[in-house]
Amino acid sequence: MTEHDATNDDLPPAAGEAPAADAPVELSPEARIEQLETALQDMKDKWLRAEADMANLRARTRREIDDARNYAIQKFARDVVEAAENIKRGIDSLPKREADEPEIVTKLREGFQGIERSFVALLERNGIDRQDPTGALFDANFHQAMAEQESTDHPAGTILHAWSQTWTLNGRLLRPGMVVVAKGGPAPALRIDETA
Repeated sequence: MTEHDATNDDLPPAAGEAPAADAPVELSPEARIEQLETALQDMKDKWLRAEADMANLRARTRREIDDARNYAIQKFARDVVEAAENIKRGIDSLPKREADEPEIVTKLREGFQGIERSFVALLERNGIDRQDPTGALFDANFHQAMAEQESTDHPAGTILHAWSQTWTLNGRLLRPGMVVVAKGGPAPALRIDETA
């Protein structure tokens, strides 16, 4: 045999023989269209899922960036809030104003009060807010009960006195208010949103 002679692989199958296993099977045009439409629908589904995953990833990343921007200073803010509380304690420890008090005491009190006002305003400009919980109903999300006190004048659960203020950073609790809560009084009145 020469190089130009055909091999068995090059010869067409004899009559009655089955085609080779790797030979493509001819499909009817309708079957081929159905196969392509199914493949197209699968690709559409995969694309929609990928788009939804990307939208979720973008939203989650945006939330994480916003949280990092808004709450990155949380530890620092707690320390600064402690300084603000100490300024307030210092002012509260001064003697009560009297008509015949020395001028130096009056100037000291006014100076400390001015420092506190400007310091708290600076904190508020940076998203750190202070709320006085006195008179509000106890809320475990924002208050820490340090003591209970019998009271018939106030509904049970009312905050009678705050040892420290409630501080938040961009709406998130930074430091709970340390409070004294009334007990034994009448039941608190229902709020409108609780009656629904």
